[in-house]
Amino acid sequence: MPIALIDGNNFYVSCERVFNPKLEGRPVVVLSNNDGMAVARSAEVKALGVKMGTPWFKLRDLARKHGIVALSSNYALYADMSNRMMAVLSQYSPDQEVYSIDECFLGLDGFGNFDLVEYGQSMKRQVRQWVGIPVCVGIAETKTLAKLANHCAKKALAGTDSVCDFGRLSEAERSRLFSTIEVGEIWGVGRKLSEQLTHRGIATVEALRTTDAKTIRREFSVVLERTIAELNDIPCMELEEAAPNKQQIISSRSFGNYVHDIEPLREAVASYIAIAAEKLRSQASLAGMVQVYIRTNPHKADTPQYQRGLTVPLSQASDDTLLLTRAALWGLKRIYRPGFAYQKAGIALLNLSDAGTPQMDLFSKARDNTRLMEVMDRINGIWGRGTLHSAAEGVQQGWRMKREKVSPGYTTHWDQLPLVT
Repeated sequence: MPIALIDGNNFYVSCERVFNPKLEGRPVVVLSNNDGMAVARSAEVKALGVKMGTPWFKLRDLARKHGIVALSSNYALYADMSNRMMAVLSQYSPDQEVYSIDECFLGLDGFGNFDLVEYGQSMKRQVRQWVGIPVCVGIAETKTLAKLANHCAKKALAGTDSVCDFGRLSEAERSRLFSTIEVGEIWGVGRKLSEQLTHRGIATVEALRTTDAKTIRREFSVVLERTIAELNDIPCMELEEAAPNKQQIISSRSFGNYVHDIEPLREAVASYIAIAAEKLRSQASLAGMVQVYIRTNPHKADTPQYQRGLTVPLSQASDDTLLLTRAALWGLKRIYRPGFAYQKAGIALLNLSDAGTPQMDLFSKARDNTRLMEVMDRINGIWGRGTLHSAAEGVQQGWRMKREKVSPGYTTHWDQLPLVT
């Protein structure tokens, strides 16, 4: 089954440019919480040699010299633009996996009669027209190859006009192309593993693709063995499976009876958060965003229909059930509408990162509940899930942080919309 990977180009910067066209063609950086470091760079900034994560204070002289525009992170805007982009792309396939805030996989099974390059161009045009975000599209038989095809489209190594379909390449063409791409560009091959492979003489995609898989499994891991299989058009990861670099944890369930009021929805969402947060801590990860959604029964056409989701960004990544619950319930309050029979609710923890290296917010006043979470997990592990749980009472609106250069909430606050006189 062909798979497409659609990725928003320089996503945070592109979101800002949608509502401020004067930024087009100018060097732009988006800064992290408290305006600390560069977390997104325009192509113009990348051309100046600015690396991801460079502290802003080190860029000030360069910014004055080249006119770099620095903006504070506007995560509410980026999350909303992501929701819009994913909604547009969901129209192109019933099988969608939102991999991160700016990229998703689409399953293209049954699209054999389609010109997939033109289909990818259609996705690209519609996202640009309806949302304003430029995207690249990579198409291949496996998720690993689709990611690589997207890289080739983005770097103009193959394909046409930001769309690359490996199915269009002959074996000889693919071999020549893969011989020019460093092994570290493969999905799941990080810096350390890339160095180890290069040290063994496996420095390119083609070198890894043609290496004996059993040897790789013996000397490295079964995961890398599967990567080789994927590089050779043998799927090892389904769309619904978690990627090697875990990016999301989903918890959802249909109700036994229809739910009409918000209070049962609050209880369900809080329960799903507790389940997901326990999984989050078990894999030593932190979540940077919480997504919540609710929907009626789409198969009952004779009843009023409603479905809505919202992604809530956190000022600091967390594995705290109480904090994640507050964020989810805040989102639920925003999307809930009375007068509908809700069949299902769900949540997703997104933008996961390693708990060993959290990005700290010096101005955050969030309480450290690490010990409480440890006790909760221990008790629930012994006596069963839900034995000790949160009361899920009340919702607080976000967390304040230093954002001196933040753009308006163009899509989330009426009072921040620009006025035309």
